[in-house]
Amino acid sequence: MTKGTMLNLDGVFYPAYKAANASFSADTFACAEDVVRELLSSSTSAEHPGMLLGKVQSGKTRTFISTVALAFDNKYDIAIILSKNSRALIEQTYKRLTSEFEQFIDDGELAIYDIMHTPEKFGKFELDSKLIFVAKKQTDNLDRLTSLFVDNPAMAGKRTLIIDDEADSASIGYTKKAGLIEARQISLQISNLRTAIHQTSFLQVTATPYSLYLQPTEIEVANVTEFKPTRPAFTKLVPVPPEYVGGDVYFGASSHSESDTIESLIHHTVDHREFDRLKKQDRRSFDLAEVLTTRNLVGLRTAIVTFIVGGTIQRINGKSGGGKDKKLRYSFLLHSEASREAHNWQETLVKRIVSELGEAALQKNMIFSDLVSESYGDLIKSLALDGAPVPELSEVLLATETALADEHITIAKVNSDDDVAALLDSSGQLKLRSPLNIFIGGQVLDRGVTLANLIGFYYGRRPNKFQQDTVLQHSRMYGYRRPDLAVTRFYTSKAIRYAMAQMEEFDTSLRATVQAGGDRAVQFIRKSANGSIVPCSPNKILIATTQTLRPNKRILPIGFQTGYKTGSSGIGKAIQAIDDEVCKLCGFNSDQAVLVDLKIAIGFLDRIEPTLEFPEDDAPPFDWDAARAALTHLSQQAINPEDRGKVWLWAADNRNSSRIASESSHATYIETPDSERTEGQLAKTYAVSQPILFLLRQNGDESRGWRGTPFYWPVVRAQAQTPVAIYTAEVID
Repeated sequence: MTKGTMLNLDGVFYPAYKAANASFSADTFACAEDVVRELLSSSTSAEHPGMLLGKVQSGKTRTFISTVALAFDNKYDIAIILSKNSRALIEQTYKRLTSEFEQFIDDGELAIYDIMHTPEKFGKFELDSKLIFVAKKQTDNLDRLTSLFVDNPAMAGKRTLIIDDEADSASIGYTKKAGLIEARQISLQISNLRTAIHQTSFLQVTATPYSLYLQPTEIEVANVTEFKPTRPAFTKLVPVPPEYVGGDVYFGASSHSESDTIESLIHHTVDHREFDRLKKQDRRSFDLAEVLTTRNLVGLRTAIVTFIVGGTIQRINGKSGGGKDKKLRYSFLLHSEASREAHNWQETLVKRIVSELGEAALQKNMIFSDLVSESYGDLIKSLALDGAPVPELSEVLLATETALADEHITIAKVNSDDDVAALLDSSGQLKLRSPLNIFIGGQVLDRGVTLANLIGFYYGRRPNKFQQDTVLQHSRMYGYRRPDLAVTRFYTSKAIRYAMAQMEEFDTSLRATVQAGGDRAVQFIRKSANGSIVPCSPNKILIATTQTLRPNKRILPIGFQTGYKTGSSGIGKAIQAIDDEVCKLCGFNSDQAVLVDLKIAIGFLDRIEPTLEFPEDDAPPFDWDAARAALTHLSQQAINPEDRGKVWLWAADNRNSSRIASESSHATYIETPDSERTEGQLAKTYAVSQPILFLLRQNGDESRGWRGTPFYWPVVRAQAQTPVAIYTAEVID
């Protein structure tokens, strides 16, 4: 038992470090103590390291530095910190460690080195002190680090703690090329480093553990004779205090509410076609002179204006509360494309929007007051819900005009490590040079880079396949941002928001099971060659498209259009056939659901699928195969064998759901054809050990956005007693 492992809490380093960081929470130090207990009592090896799992921008660094301090008092002599392959961030890591351990460096108890500026030899006297080496996860750094231990046998014999910060970034995993699995070069070098040191403990630190959990424990790779994949031996969760704002705020239930909540008001939908207009100038779309009026740039323009107004309101309220004017500074991030050409064009656009807005204010042009008033009207709704002061519109108009006239707005383009290095302050955050700071950038603004007081985020990155760890690390809006939440706004397309919400669901499910006792509590499933649903070890997932199944999960298509009633592709006859089958099995609007064989429920999904179309590029994707697979899996989860392979069925007719949500809603498409009052209560009654399939026959009136023909809207609802499962469509053969 790890609790029984005795720690030395009264050594040279840990007590002094705690005293110097009294502002850290007690939970942070308790987590560090748990980690060191595990490291001392568990046989962490190359194949099974420990893992410190935090959330994006939640305080992982302070926790692992606390761990290092305690480890030095408990038989560890050397710490190696492996950081992201970024010169700016390695300098940031080195500076932070030097600052945090300054008292020990001054006393000669500790020395810290950047591996690229390290002596080749260390004498006995030097090895009597504790040592920290900082290295990038990059070939030259790792080769030099390995050579250092190989060439210094006395050093190689010291007990060493290796901390892999952002462990899923380059340092682990493999790729699939021409059907062969290949280990990534950096992961091989880290494996070689671990082999060169006689006594190592290995701790991985990450906010995105998917590539760690979803790796093979045994695998033959094409490019090396032997490769030792990394799987966590234990996992400790970094404590997350109430002040933290993360995915649950942005993509949890409150963010999808049909009535106004602070969380739902964060979201603004951007037409996905606007992202293409941010790649390069195209005069066919709009002219630069039209940036304040064109409909083809409404998302970005609204984002910029609302950021200026939101920051201005916070500054008004801050100064009223006694805050110092010079310290009231806010930031906005535009992250839409990765190319420098796109960043140059976006910089031109943003500067033009700001300058034209300033000119309109100077000329007393109504477009200035109209744009500011529109943003003000949006922001005061969430301010009121938050119970925050709401300045008068006249005061906000005047303060916004002053901000524009007095150059309170700074626009900075950040698309290289050099840019980041020049803009980082001593705490590792991008410098806020003025009251309102707009940053334009791409990939370099992800892991490790913090934007203080971020209240606006325009996100348009559209990879062919959304990678969970990459997209979450793009989420720079996470962090300790609760005081500014009411004026925070997030701008993206419907499809991207949907994908991010799916990721948050998966993230939450995995964390919950880790907290409850390890990732083995999650069922991983896939569809086999013969169409059946079979268990799938998590180590078989390579680049998975996943769907999370959990108790009461709803699975339904959204954003579709129906076929036409008649014609060569008319759906009238198909709907009539479904009507006849429903009447025979359960009827419409019954007080009771009926239990049917799985194949009957799957048959309904098969019949409904060709009657629905997805004509819009930005509609949330619906995977019919995954829906059938999910229903198949759920039907097999009943405790009693005789109840397996069954699904509850219930149907209703004369429904009149609209296709498009109302203008006051925060969703684009209607997402709730089912109601908690009717279908929700039926699910509570029946969907206990088996899932339920709702067939909601809609009238399909043109006045509600449809094509004037009835259709069926299917909703699958998981049972209350199902275990959490991850369905994947892509596995390693």
